[in-house]
Amino acid sequence: MGWEALGHWGEDADRIEPFAAGVANDVWSVRVNGQLAVARLGNRTDADLAWETELLHHLDRGGMTVPVPIPTRDGRHFADGLVVMTFVEGERPETDGDWRRVAETLQELHRLTRGWPQRPGWRASTDLLHLETGTRIDLGAMPPEAVARCRAAWAPLAGREQCVVHGDTNPGNIRITADRVGLIDWDESHVDVPDLDLVLPHNAAGLDDDAHDRAAQASAAWEATICWDPTGVDDYAVRRLAEVRPV
Repeated sequence: MGWEALGHWGEDADRIEPFAAGVANDVWSVRVNGQLAVARLGNRTDADLAWETELLHHLDRGGMTVPVPIPTRDGRHFADGLVVMTFVEGERPETDGDWRRVAETLQELHRLTRGWPQRPGWRASTDLLHLETGTRIDLGAMPPEAVARCRAAWAPLAGREQCVVHGDTNPGNIRITADRVGLIDWDESHVDVPDLDLVLPHNAAGLDDDAHDRAAQASAAWEATICWDPTGVDDYAVRRLAEVRPV
């Protein structure tokens, strides 16, 4: 249906301007019921969108600052691949103190989501110790030596308690004000070991040397596999794989 779906939020709902293009979605600022909001149109399944929107409502009820889905006129949290959410104000983190606040916010996310079900169709990193595919990952498309390196990076995390991880804690997905830290863009969120979220600038999560090394290796391996491009056109995954130690 495309952007015509915005009509589910009211006849006066209107697009304003696009945000920087994402990998999988078309994201615009919109006006709904006279309020500034954010709308994201993509190809996610209804099951995937139901998982994400319920997560965001859960985190909002738990006191976290996240984009909260705005219901359609008939009460749905999404329609025809479109989600409309509240706009989260704030600036990107810059200082050591900013990043420590980000770490505390991520740890609260992890605390609030212990035992949360896996995002439909996704896998945790440690699931891939024994499986070949899941999420956007296909280990069969990678060289065997690369797969062995990634699995060796994930192996130390096997058996760890899992929770929801944000999955993409770059500065552009964080909004800081004087009294709160907001997390936006939950496209990569899924259930996994919390370590994947805690490789932060200035070691803001306060991990000891061994824990930071394990987290950094596991995170680099995850990024290498989920971003792997068999055509070789995009070398980001290759650069991330280079950070993972040989076996």
